[in-house]
Amino acid sequence: MNSAIDKMTKKTRDLRRQLRKAVMDHISDSFLETNVPLLVLIEAAKSGNEKEVKEYAQVFREHANKLVEVANLACSISNNEEGVKLVRMAATQIDSLCPQVAQDNMDVFKDQWEKQVRILTEAVDDITSVDDFLSVSENHILEDVNKCVIALQEGDVDTLDRTAGAIRGRAARVVHIINAEMENYEPGVYTERVLESIKLLSETVMPRFAEQVEVAIEALSTNPPQAFEENEFIDASRLVYDGVRDIRKAVLMIRTPEELEDDSDFEQEDYDTRSRTSVQTEDDQLIAGQSARAIMAQLPQEEKAKIAEQVESFRQEKCKLDAEVAKWDDNGNDIIVLAKQMCMIMMEMTDFTR
Repeated sequence: MNSAIDKMTKKTRDLRRQLRKAVMDHISDSFLETNVPLLVLIEAAKSGNEKEVKEYAQVFREHANKLVEVANLACSISNNEEGVKLVRMAATQIDSLCPQVAQDNMDVFKDQWEKQVRILTEAVDDITSVDDFLSVSENHILEDVNKCVIALQEGDVDTLDRTAGAIRGRAARVVHIINAEMENYEPGVYTERVLESIKLLSETVMPRFAEQVEVAIEALSTNPPQAFEENEFIDASRLVYDGVRDIRKAVLMIRTPEELEDDSDFEQEDYDTRSRTSVQTEDDQLIAGQSARAIMAQLPQEEKAKIAEQVESFRQEKCKLDAEVAKWDDNGNDIIVLAKQMCMIMMEMTDFTR
């Protein structure tokens, strides 16, 4: 019985890690460039293009709904009761504000929207783990760096510009959130080390990256495309990833071994190995360090079918577990209560991804 309880505890802890990672993945993407859909809609309205207004209004509504859905997902994995209340209140404000876009003055609406999104973003940040955020951000930036290098070599200006913008946005989010996190600590060696890493990224690395992006886009936009130093761009991109990784390492300096072990499911060792390899290898090998998400998208249909079979097998096992857990009485059994909560969150995640 004790062995079964220990096994259930471990499985539940592993499941919670996976859920945290999945939710942080959505937060990292959804709360990036939160004002862009509204700005595009406003520009379409100013130009008087009715077709574009309808199209971008739908995009804006979907964006607003996504923010609310992701915020509620963040609440489902948080134990911070007061923080969860604030997130749900802010999400409700966003939900009620969205339909007013076509009714009120655009400038007034824009100010209100930006204010409410800022409140929602800060509330979500308060109930999510900084360590999880950094791990997921580091992974996304590595993905985006690889996309940038591929777009550069293929001469794809639009993808290069868009992905470079995402990198800048993610880096800015890292700087903002970690600066705010350091305000919770007394000044000392720890905060100085973290703030130095932030300063290096924001004041040295990112300006160089922006400069190289501008040079690359300008060179590729001419007809015919002009020659430029690709290695300079790749080095600047690599430094962005290294800068975010260094910030994460600095933040983790004061974590206990137990806390670091709890983060092991975010594949920190794998990230570090890939980043060290990318520093030491040639450019084409940097591209090879793609994330699981990017690799999955490139798999042939046969491989995807095999993976789908494995997922279905996992789903069946989960159903068996649900049935077994349902036999137990919730009263006085925290493990069973927690297991049932995990199952509910998994159902929410499944509905969301659909």
